[in-house]
Amino acid sequence: MKKDIHPKYGPAIVRCVCGNVIETRSVKPEISVDICSACHPLFTGKQKLVDTAGRIDKFKKKFGGRVSHKSTDQA
Repeated sequence: MKKDIHPKYGPAIVRCVCGNVIETRSVKPEISVDICSACHPLFTGKQKLVDTAGRIDKFKKKFGGRVSHKSTDQA
């Protein structure tokens, strides 16, 4: 392998918004995530609605009350 072309691979800390901290290895020293295994609905069995960056509000603002009505009758 060629020298000095690969990124540094070392210890990293993954921080979740729920407060969980996971130590692993990566090319980045610190990683921030929205959902981890400690708070993900698949692992906890609890439903959690996540609206990152206001996606629902952004959708409502963009489309308002407009809804597409497709016709199922095609001649």
